[in-house]
Amino acid sequence: MKVTIALRLPRDAASVAITRQILGAELEVLGVEKSITEDIQLMLSEACSNVIRHAQDVDEYTVSAELVRDKFVITVVDTGNGFDPETAGAGADSPMAESGRGLQIMRALADDVRFINRKRKGAIVCLEKALKFQHDSPGELLIAP
Repeated sequence: MKVTIALRLPRDAASVAITRQILGAELEVLGVEKSITEDIQLMLSEACSNVIRHAQDVDEYTVSAELVRDKFVITVVDTGNGFDPETAGAGADSPMAESGRGLQIMRALADDVRFINRKRKGAIVCLEKALKFQHDSPGELLIAP
């Protein structure tokens, strides 16, 4: 079973909160445990915020979210200049560092993180999180064999 939601969003700070609320509502309806929903919302916020802050000369970006059995996969795609994920978070070693904290948060909360740099064509951030559902929730019933 696979369920997909795709959003094309303006590169505007308001889009972060809207996307967070839409996906949070989806997870709530499915009956995903609250702590996992909060982790997903925070990862999503960081990925979208990075597009807003860093993807210059981009008017919009896309977010897709897929429920694949008991896994939630978020993909954020922009068409900016791209970035090197190895050096982008290098300054975040200090607790007071501004740059790179979002990447560290995503890495800490996701079960799997992939950053794809498409130099001068943008970046793709893919975040995966295993889901746990409340008993007898719609999500639990959907993934049942």
